[in-house]
Amino acid sequence: MPAILLDTVFNPWDELQSYQEKHLQAGRYGATATFVGTMRDFNIDDSVSHMTLEHYPAMTQNFLDKLCAQSREKFALDDCLIIHRYGDIKPNEPIVLTVAWSAHRAQAFDACRYLMEELKARAPFWKKEITAGGERWVHDELRSSEK
Repeated sequence: MPAILLDTVFNPWDELQSYQEKHLQAGRYGATATFVGTMRDFNIDDSVSHMTLEHYPAMTQNFLDKLCAQSREKFALDDCLIIHRYGDIKPNEPIVLTVAWSAHRAQAFDACRYLMEELKARAPFWKKEITAGGERWVHDELRSSEK
């Protein structure tokens, strides 16, 4: 299943359950690992009122779909899912959901972490934060403080 890009708020737990019921065979997997990233209201010692994530739709979709396919192969997954927001995002709203299903927990945990690390390092999103001091684009040097 391809990754999903959304420009609206989503409920990660509803999406997880819905996907699982529609696309996975009950009893086939023994582990489900998830990560939900939400927007926080600070970064680099500044308050952040909201942010905007920009992307080129076809490029981003292609990257996310390939990342899912590579992860399924690399970690012998039954399936994986990425849901990623773009557009205007407010504090406490989910930005990303990654899920990995596998027969065993080690592969699911490893895959879920791999998905997030690859997203943070290589996904073609551009992040603009809005602070009391104005707008700023978040570059690699600012991202390094997020690890």
